[in-house]
Amino acid sequence: MNLEQVSKLESKLLVSTYDRYPVLLHKGRGVYLYDNKGRRYLDLLSGIGVNALGYAHPAITKTIARQAKLLVHTSNLFYHEYQGRLAAALTKISGMDRVFFTNSGTEAWEGALKLARAYAQANCVQGEQPKFRILALEHAFHGRTFGAMSTTHKEKYRLPFAPMVPGVEFVQFNDVADLERKFDSTVCAIGFEFVQGEGGIRPVSGAFAEAAHKLARKHNALLIADEIQSGMGRTGKWFAYQHYGIQPDLVTVAKPIAGGLPLGALLASEKVSGCIHPGMHGTTFGGGPLACAVALQLVTILEKEKLLSHIQKTGSYLMEQLHKLQAKHPGIVEVRGQGLMIGMELESAELAKQVFQQMLKLGTIVNRTDETVIRFLPPFIIKKQHIDTAVRQLDQVLAKSTTAVTTTGRNK
Repeated sequence: MNLEQVSKLESKLLVSTYDRYPVLLHKGRGVYLYDNKGRRYLDLLSGIGVNALGYAHPAITKTIARQAKLLVHTSNLFYHEYQGRLAAALTKISGMDRVFFTNSGTEAWEGALKLARAYAQANCVQGEQPKFRILALEHAFHGRTFGAMSTTHKEKYRLPFAPMVPGVEFVQFNDVADLERKFDSTVCAIGFEFVQGEGGIRPVSGAFAEAAHKLARKHNALLIADEIQSGMGRTGKWFAYQHYGIQPDLVTVAKPIAGGLPLGALLASEKVSGCIHPGMHGTTFGGGPLACAVALQLVTILEKEKLLSHIQKTGSYLMEQLHKLQAKHPGIVEVRGQGLMIGMELESAELAKQVFQQMLKLGTIVNRTDETVIRFLPPFIIKKQHIDTAVRQLDQVLAKSTTAVTTTGRNK
């Protein structure tokens, strides 16, 4: 089928939830994707942070083929060999104690919210006010299920489905004074992304993270780290919170963990996991043998090939090149991020839209988030020559797009 046929079939039969780019993808290899006509695209988005090792990585494809011949799925009523081994690997790199496997990031976040409420109830002191409130941050995005959506800040995600789950309040981003005003003994948890993804690649400040950690300890509340986009090496450390020297009580992981297969995980400290017992929570697809075998292989590759160091070096190089563009193009407001999780904020939504559309035409995939931010989430295996190609294209596109947007504005 060609692009027109596929688009027509989908418009007739699929629920209208996506504005797709006009590209019919056929295969991928390394850092490149190929459409049905054989055109090559440099992928600087990696399936929105999922394809950490790019496409058709030989060790990953070999693991998938081997395990698919043995066992793809079994219910969590039985053992298989990979959950325990993967949990051992995840607890080692995270400093956490226990793991609950899910099939997505939003499911992991739902589990974290439930566990926070369960911990509060298990540790409730007679005569105290009910401890149920959850604090989240402005610009936050945690998923699209009701609990996750209730802790997601933007109204466009929330309003069509109101009312939300009660008990959630938002804190101004990086505002310690606002955090201190809203944090009291009724708070059971504060949860946030140490580097916000969908919200525009915004790192929380060290002062804010430290204040949140201290207040959580003071009020016996939990600190939940959303590492769904920033985790598993994306920022140059295994998890973004490790840049801050802070240990959360709960950590949610997903996107890159299984190299493109659906898998998520909720990592918990011993004190918190002790308030969950069999029957209180569960999942059908989370932690299946195929996904866990691949995730275990991914962790092995990241360690063996020293990819965290590579991410730090190539991320610094990409940041440096984007700062050079910023000095040249006044339409770039700010470049921010960590490792290979970088956002380039532009002066208008229209300019950002022009840039990602024109980059796609030139054969490079980025995307626009938070209206004005061009987001870069390339595969961990990206090299300097790929970055150089993308930066040359960005230079060209920014020059043309800035002129076009300025001219359009004048004509209005």
